[in-house]
Amino acid sequence: MVKTLERDLGLYATFTISIGAMVGSGIFVLPGLAAEMAGPAVILAYPLAGLVVLPAALSKAEMATAMPESGGTYLFIDRAMGPLPGTIAGLGAWFTLVFKSAFALVGLGAYLVLLTAVPKTAVALGLGVVLVAVNLVGVRQSGRLQSVVVSVVLAALVGFVATGAINVTRANFHPFYPEGGLGILSAAAFVFVSYAGVTKVASVAEEVEDPGTTIPRAIVGSIALMIAVYTLVVYVAVGVVPGSELATSLTPMAVAAGRFLGGGGETVVAVVAVLALVSMANAGILAASRYPLAMSRDGLAPPAFSVVSDRFRTPSYSIAVTGVVLVVLIAGVPVVSLAKLASAFQLLVFVFVNAALVAFRESELPSYDPVWLAPGYPWVQLFGIGAGLMLLTQMGWLPVVGAVGIVVAGVVWYRVYGRERTDREGAAVEAIRRTTEGYAVDGVRQAFAADGIDHVVIAVAPGTATDAELALLRLGSDLVAGSGGRVEVVQFETVPDQVTLERATERTPADELFERETAALAQQLDVTVETVSVVTHDVRHGVVNYAREAGADVVLGEWHPDAFGGEVLGRDDDWYIRHAGTDLVFARLRDLDGIETVTVAAAGGPYDPFAVQVAHAVAQANGATLRFVQAVPADTSEERLTTVAAYHESMAAAVPGPVESEILPATDAGDTLVAAVADADLVVASTAAHHWVYDVVFGTVPDRLAEDADAPVLLTHAQVPRRHTFLRHLLDRYVF
Repeated sequence: MVKTLERDLGLYATFTISIGAMVGSGIFVLPGLAAEMAGPAVILAYPLAGLVVLPAALSKAEMATAMPESGGTYLFIDRAMGPLPGTIAGLGAWFTLVFKSAFALVGLGAYLVLLTAVPKTAVALGLGVVLVAVNLVGVRQSGRLQSVVVSVVLAALVGFVATGAINVTRANFHPFYPEGGLGILSAAAFVFVSYAGVTKVASVAEEVEDPGTTIPRAIVGSIALMIAVYTLVVYVAVGVVPGSELATSLTPMAVAAGRFLGGGGETVVAVVAVLALVSMANAGILAASRYPLAMSRDGLAPPAFSVVSDRFRTPSYSIAVTGVVLVVLIAGVPVVSLAKLASAFQLLVFVFVNAALVAFRESELPSYDPVWLAPGYPWVQLFGIGAGLMLLTQMGWLPVVGAVGIVVAGVVWYRVYGRERTDREGAAVEAIRRTTEGYAVDGVRQAFAADGIDHVVIAVAPGTATDAELALLRLGSDLVAGSGGRVEVVQFETVPDQVTLERATERTPADELFERETAALAQQLDVTVETVSVVTHDVRHGVVNYAREAGADVVLGEWHPDAFGGEVLGRDDDWYIRHAGTDLVFARLRDLDGIETVTVAAAGGPYDPFAVQVAHAVAQANGATLRFVQAVPADTSEERLTTVAAYHESMAAAVPGPVESEILPATDAGDTLVAAVADADLVVASTAAHHWVYDVVFGTVPDRLAEDADAPVLLTHAQVPRRHTFLRHLLDRYVF
């Protein structure tokens, strides 16, 4: 049985957890280090960083009221985007908090040196062990400690600002921008970790009383307060201490207090700093330990992390492991690197948080029912995503590499451990499915609402077999039958470059023979066609230029397999796909006698509207049934199968005439579809230009069908504006 945690945190305790997680290093350590990057303009770095934090804070407050459970960032991103992004976010958030707690304890040692001669690293290690023990005893004790410490620190900061403001020297603010605007951005990115604690309370939401109102008030109130406190405190510190003295200092507040309060003031600030940094480290351990707990409950971390102590009702194993990592970081990682890595991880996590809220809102899941809604959606979240990524670029290569390393570690951990232990899907997946289904069905409706295919150019070469030309004629006439359009059979003949096209355009007996034979074939099919002979130095450009000048809707040609795809008139069809200005149909011709069933085949993702239009035109012309066959992965979830089934029902309603459909779980989509179309009279599938990345990711199922199916196969390609990127195709294939 899974034991739950106690709801022991009221509004003030919740508020002080957020404040306590921010009030430490952001004020007592970071201003000096950041002043080296921006000079006096470091004052602006704090409100700028707060502005970038605000969207994620609002997003997290909303999601916490919908899911008041332990896990915070991990829980929200996992439920919104699925277990893989959730694993990445969980590890990233956990590392962020542990790094920040370690940074606080290391900075604490610098202030202790001002009070007494002690080995600061040993003290930091000892305090780390003590705080881990406090968190093991219980959240109630931890919360009480937090409330007392934060109250004392805030009172001291108010006194610091009130006393120091009258001692500010304006000359210390000049030059205000010694490093330029980029220096402010770098400093804002560096001090970003100062605000990491604003959302930490969401990770202990399971232990908060009345989370629907308490959490938003605590998060929004604490960030508003801390933006003001940071700005005022740093203003005083910069105003009383010349930038050359403040820069790189690990004890900037003590330096500033000593300037206008003397040695006694320096001592008081050192004591307050120790309390604040202890508070920050304590809040970090408290929140960080809840991430392994939540991941363990979801099968993404070993079961031991979800064990709750019978005596203290705390996740003892999770707290212990967090403590071990904390101690290792204190002992072995430089303080500046700790700060930069923590900020980089936090920036990345907050980008995910904003994306998670967008996913939840767009999914419109009934289960997502927040008590409080973040204002300004979606523009606030989009700003947070863009601004977070922008600041991440200002961090330097080491923090960015660290952030990328977390992503890679999360992917590896999920693949090795978590993938087999969870089958959840995120709200974003559901949103993408519904969006994909909507635009796919709308695309088919729009195709049928248009005037249809009005002009088909059938491209042939001299010497094309009579039965092949007859089959192409039949298909071309079927495509225009519904619109009453026209069919042209165009013979493209290549002449050497040294022969001028003017000389080559003279009518020859071969041209006359081509026209007579084509007319006889058209008469045999009882259709009307036009015949044209074209000479060209390059058959590819000849086909493309003629179709464009003639205003053709579709170019139809025979497909022959080779090592790189099909051939039209002896040429690679990839070139036509990339350069043609018209829709294309490549026909792999086999026995085309009676057509009673036309099958549209797809391996994952929605059907291409043009492929459906072509298949329907042929089916209508022959009085045939249109059949949709779709292969989906054998391990497809019930949610995905339900969505695909609903999509097939919508397609059947959107397409006129008799329609059948079949959804086939498949280990190998190509083999499954080849077997499924064995009794089809004609198969239609959408194709794309070959590229090694595309082929590796998506496979070459259309080519497999063209080569191995017993029935004739039409490969279609619609020349439409590039509305869908590679990412969109990736989402369509693996999400829909």
